[in-house]
Amino acid sequence: MAELMAVRAATLAVPVAPKLKELGDSEVVARFMAGESRAFGELVSRYHVRLLNFVYRTIGDRERAEDLVQETFIRVYRHLHRFDQSRKFSTWVYTIAGNLAKNELRNRSRNPLVLFQTLKSSWDADHRPLEWEDNTYRPDDLFRKRHLRETIDKAVAQLPDHHRIVFILRELEGKTYEEIADITGVNLGTVKSRLNRARNNFAQIIEPMLD
Repeated sequence: MAELMAVRAATLAVPVAPKLKELGDSEVVARFMAGESRAFGELVSRYHVRLLNFVYRTIGDRERAEDLVQETFIRVYRHLHRFDQSRKFSTWVYTIAGNLAKNELRNRSRNPLVLFQTLKSSWDADHRPLEWEDNTYRPDDLFRKRHLRETIDKAVAQLPDHHRIVFILRELEGKTYEEIADITGVNLGTVKSRLNRARNNFAQIIEPMLD
């Protein structure tokens, strides 16, 4: 109960000391371990939205995704003293969230076109994930971009579970192959194989939706 209260409090955007915001993740973790309780709130503020988008796209249920992200932070709070600080905190927290999302799917027993072509053409390069909001676009451009985002989310939801998670991590979250291997617990060869199949499957699903 104390852990849940701490996570809920951290999620309420409690003001954080400016200096804390300037630190890297590992330094913030060290501050929290040294007794600075507000440091945990900083970790939550950095990762809450990103993890929520990741889990929501993986399981397709916004309300349940909120629950799983809260559970992720409860586990982080509970086990942070065991965290190997030679690793990236982001990889660790994504691994926890990804495992919870996969368990959720297992428990359920569920197995505009120019922007899409831009995404597709960058699949073999180190690229940034799609950024949907851009205030330099005119209102009609933003509408089309948001419509594409909804279309892509619908197509991603149709991918098999083990393909969907690597596709989301690479194409929508911008993770490296090595980070995806750490998060999913499979080797690099399997990551690349699954991602290649996911991309081909995704292309077949989405192209009729963009006509």
